[in-house]
Amino acid sequence: MQQKGAIQIIEWEDLDKRKFYSLGVFMTLTTRATVYPASLIRTRLQVQKGKALYSGTFDAFCKILRAEGVHGLYRGFMVNTFTLVSGQAYITTYELVRKYVSQYSPSNTVKSVVAGGAASLVAQTITVPIDVVSQHLMMQGQGEHLTRFKAKPKMMLATTKRRLTFGQTREITVQIFAADGFRGFYRGYVASLLTYIPNSALWWPFYHFYAEQLSLLAPSECPHLILQALAGPMAAATASTITNPMDVVRARVQVEGRSSVIETFKQLLAEEGVWGMTKGLSARIISSTPTSVLIVVGYETLKRLSLRAELVESRHW
Repeated sequence: MQQKGAIQIIEWEDLDKRKFYSLGVFMTLTTRATVYPASLIRTRLQVQKGKALYSGTFDAFCKILRAEGVHGLYRGFMVNTFTLVSGQAYITTYELVRKYVSQYSPSNTVKSVVAGGAASLVAQTITVPIDVVSQHLMMQGQGEHLTRFKAKPKMMLATTKRRLTFGQTREITVQIFAADGFRGFYRGYVASLLTYIPNSALWWPFYHFYAEQLSLLAPSECPHLILQALAGPMAAATASTITNPMDVVRARVQVEGRSSVIETFKQLLAEEGVWGMTKGLSARIISSTPTSVLIVVGYETLKRLSLRAELVESRHW
């Protein structure tokens, strides 16, 4: 095991893999359910033109809740749960690549950058088709005029209100395939890679850096998990701020059906200026903060619980 500063890092070879995977699925599902509303709000903010629909994160939250109810904040969540597969692929790739790179470099920063980028590449290849469908579902309701594909409403007998049924996932999927073929499910793939590979590659080294710095400032008796829980959102805010311009472009490419990342970037600059690149940033940071805390606390706790029995007594947190 490698120790960097005062924070001990549990490496791949230290883990009981059966415990690691069984507990990991539960942790990932809980995290996604908690932060999904913020992800939906971020997507609607990024796709809207200027402030045509919402003036900000809080305004979007209030309007969606008032017009569409709690259900509106979870549009597309069921199909999004399929990203559990990519979540497991992500952490496996991260840990395996980290172990491989350690043969060539002892630097924790180098291992974190390479492993984080590789893990994101694998995960996005699995996630993008799911994201394409779930993002179109996110835009139903108040944002349906901003997307090319719309779920057909079903008229309820007892009321004049229109209500979308659970068949909307199939409807959107069929419409995407009919319009764009299989390639439609990978629309925005390049933009996703340009967003999430740097984001992942930046998050891990910043996370370890902030944890190390906090360990130098904190009292020696302070639990490492608290320091790591603070380092997570700090790293997320840093990485999100740097990569947000590409995240805005990614959302527009996927929802509006654009084919060119560069043209989308140019049009966004021309229409909304540099400030257009910050759209959804507050929602992204708001969603990434609890996500990072949950991921860090969950992931580090998961690794502690999955530590091989013979190593438990030798570790001090």
